[in-house]
Amino acid sequence: MSTHPATQPALLVLEDGRTFSGSVYGAVGETVGEAVFTTGMTGYQETLTDPSYHGQVVVMTSPHIGNTGWNDEDDESDRIQVNGYVVRDPAIRPSNWRSRRTLDEALTEHGVVGIGGIDTRALTRHLRERGVMRVGIFSGDSLADEATLLERVRSAPEMAGSALAAEVSTREPYVVEAKGEKRFTVAAIDLGVKTSTPASLAERGIEVHVLPATSTMDDVRAVSPDGLFFSNGPGDPATAGQQIELLTQALREGLPYFGICFGNQLFGRALGFATYKLRYGHRGINQPVMDRSTRTVEITAHNHGFAVEAPLDGATQTPFGSVTVSHVCLNDDVVEGLELRNEAGDLLGFSVQYHPEASAGPRDAGYLFDRYVDLLETTSTTTKENQA
Repeated sequence: MSTHPATQPALLVLEDGRTFSGSVYGAVGETVGEAVFTTGMTGYQETLTDPSYHGQVVVMTSPHIGNTGWNDEDDESDRIQVNGYVVRDPAIRPSNWRSRRTLDEALTEHGVVGIGGIDTRALTRHLRERGVMRVGIFSGDSLADEATLLERVRSAPEMAGSALAAEVSTREPYVVEAKGEKRFTVAAIDLGVKTSTPASLAERGIEVHVLPATSTMDDVRAVSPDGLFFSNGPGDPATAGQQIELLTQALREGLPYFGICFGNQLFGRALGFATYKLRYGHRGINQPVMDRSTRTVEITAHNHGFAVEAPLDGATQTPFGSVTVSHVCLNDDVVEGLELRNEAGDLLGFSVQYHPEASAGPRDAGYLFDRYVDLLETTSTTTKENQA
């Protein structure tokens, strides 16, 4: 039973008709989206401000949420991105020296409709068995009979076929300066980028030009980049035709590429692979992934509902080179990374489906940013030798 002081009733309605009764947590009103669950025990602030969750109602499997409140340092974007929030036992009061407000206050301030006091374990099991689906949270004047609310849920758009990256992307280009000595310039296409991602690149001497999702190859060329980066982001990768065409042009021109999450899916599609929707996706900060080149197992942060359909064994020949699956999820063999190499075996580009910047942890995969720096260094050296 929830210990949250709110007494206003709220109702969660799944598109298959199952309902859960609870109490208001956050804003009062109505919201709809895709119901997904995340298994992280910490990092709810980073989750809520991750643009990849745009369009989704997030269910926390960890029962106690809000214990550390809300601070002014850990946001991954300029606002809470989720459509709705579902918890079991909201904290009565936060306890952390950096806390500036309660989670409930943050949700209310951003107009995020939530619900507390429900059996999130039962809800998660339902989503695992039936798959992710549309859901609505209703409270206050939005409450009505269940048949009416169910119709509102079923009239909401599905995630499959949704183009959402442009909705969360920056409207204007901006630059994240390199920390210390500048070594390289990278054009980063913002498909829903997290704040910590360009920061991780900048820490390695990269000047990051963050460009809108609608950018063209001419926009990329204008910053004279040493490499191209595609970020994480929401929506169905099959709808990202413009971004896939941009990436295809960049590969033709030999720009070293690094992609994360949505950037991995678009890399796969640019290389000729299909993508598909997972039954309930991977979300949390405790997902085991193997780097197949080193056989090292990493505990990683995930947030994806789509995946690349590529053969796990052997290489696939493409117009740009030879592609192999570099990383795989040990829970279900989902493709978690791709590598593109030329005939000589030199790396041309790579991507991972998970989040090596990993706020709020773990840090096992941070080496991937160093791998990108190595790729930029190798490409730069080769280019200088060829010019000489």
